[in-house]
Amino acid sequence: MPTVCFAPVEDSQALNSAIENVKSYDWALFTSANAVRFFCDRCRNLGMEVKSLQSPGPSVGAVGPATAKAALAGGLRVNYVAKKHDGESLARELAGSIKGRTVLLPRGDHSDNRMPAALRKAGAQVTEVIVYRTLVPETLESVVLDRVKRAEVDAVVFASPSAFQNLSAFLSCADLAALSKRIQFVAIGSTTADAMREGGARTAIEASESSADGLAEAIINFYQHHAATARAR
Repeated sequence: MPTVCFAPVEDSQALNSAIENVKSYDWALFTSANAVRFFCDRCRNLGMEVKSLQSPGPSVGAVGPATAKAALAGGLRVNYVAKKHDGESLARELAGSIKGRTVLLPRGDHSDNRMPAALRKAGAQVTEVIVYRTLVPETLESVVLDRVKRAEVDAVVFASPSAFQNLSAFLSCADLAALSKRIQFVAIGSTTADAMREGGARTAIEASESSADGLAEAIINFYQHHAATARAR
C-alpha cells in the first residue's frame, strides 16, 4: 500500500543549470534511486546522453547498493558506494576525497539537512538541487487500509519518513500511536525511526542497514527471536 508518490519538480531551472554545468563538479552524490531516476530523466529531456556526463566529469557516489544499481542502469559509472547506507555516512567516508572539492547533491524536496551539513563540515563546497517532489497519494487501497486499522496485519514497514508522515493524512497521529502498540512498526533506518517516534509511534523493529536487505534481515531476526523465546517458555 504505497503512501508516497513522486513527481518531477515544477520549476526545473535550477536543475537544468546544474545538469548543464555538471562537468564543473568534482563529485555528484546520490542518496536514493529516485534521485538518480529523476536526474537521468531530466538529462535525457535536455537532450544529454547520461554516460557522457563523466567523460570527463564528476565522480559518482551512491548511498547504497540499490542507489548504485539505479545509477548504473541509468548510464552513470559509480565510483563509490557507502559501506554504511545513509547520507551522513557517505559524507564521512568520502571526507578525505571531498575536502575543498565541489559536490553536486541532487535530492528530494523532503530531504533533511544532515547530509549537506556533514559534507560542508568535511570541507566540501556543496550545491543542493531538488530533482523530485514527494507527494501524498490521493487515495490508499481501502481494503488494505481497513486491515491495518483493525490491526489485522503483523507488521507495517516504513521505508522513509514520508511514508509514515503521509499515512497520518489517512490515520490520525493518535490512531497511529495506538496502533503501534498492537502491531509491529518497522523502520528502514534511524531517520525514519526518529520521524515515527516524533509522531508518537512505537518503533518495534529498526534496520541497522538502510536497505531492502537490511529491512528483511531485521524483520526475520525479530520474529525468529520471538519464536525462540516462545518455544523456551
